[in-house]
Amino acid sequence: MSLRVLIVDDEPLARAGVRARLDGHADVSVIGECGDGASALASLRSQPPDLLFIDVEMPGLSGLEVLEALAPEQRPLTVLLTAYEQFALRAFELRALDYLLKPVDEERFADALERARDMLALRRGEGAGVQAPCHATRFQVRLGHRVQLVLAEEIDWIEAQGDYAGLHVGAHMHLLREPLQRLGTRLDPAQFARIHRSTIVRLDRVAEMQALSNRDHLLRLRDGTVLRASRTHVDALRAALLTGEPA
Repeated sequence: MSLRVLIVDDEPLARAGVRARLDGHADVSVIGECGDGASALASLRSQPPDLLFIDVEMPGLSGLEVLEALAPEQRPLTVLLTAYEQFALRAFELRALDYLLKPVDEERFADALERARDMLALRRGEGAGVQAPCHATRFQVRLGHRVQLVLAEEIDWIEAQGDYAGLHVGAHMHLLREPLQRLGTRLDPAQFARIHRSTIVRLDRVAEMQALSNRDHLLRLRDGTVLRASRTHVDALRAALLTGEPA
């Protein structure tokens, strides 16, 4: 599957940074770059990409205004880039795929690209009449010589444990032999969200968010568990909790 990408940013160095991150992916083809919103809008209408990386704040048309100028069905999968947090909710109202704060974290960029692949595969599969892939609903964990099934709906949160993932279910933690990064791609994004490079939380378990001075947040789950959400994940998490859309 090929992923055709358009990069839009008024800063040449920022465009070069996105292109450099994409160069290592054989399935990605950069079909163009634009330095302003007007040329981006023209390019989107004449040669629509599969995936758009676009800066929010640019002279003339902003990244959000470019998306607003397109009919919803004309908008490609979009990753918004910005140095500021306050545009997050508007971004998710426009159904942006992801929202990355500058300077962009390498792992968050990789997560956004992987989500774009999954979403594009889903769209192409639906268009061809192929049944969409199901998200994992149960996991096999070992307890000595026994195998126990853990249902996704029972999981409160998940943490990285080296090559394992620790599934927290109430007061118990079960080790699943699967790295957190890989497991994250199999979970339903409408129910689970990454809040840190080493932590995933089930959205309906979150009871409270508290901002810290460094823009990280503390989450309190319904059972009283306190987790730290890094600032690179907070906006997507907040939007998912408020709107019910995938984080």
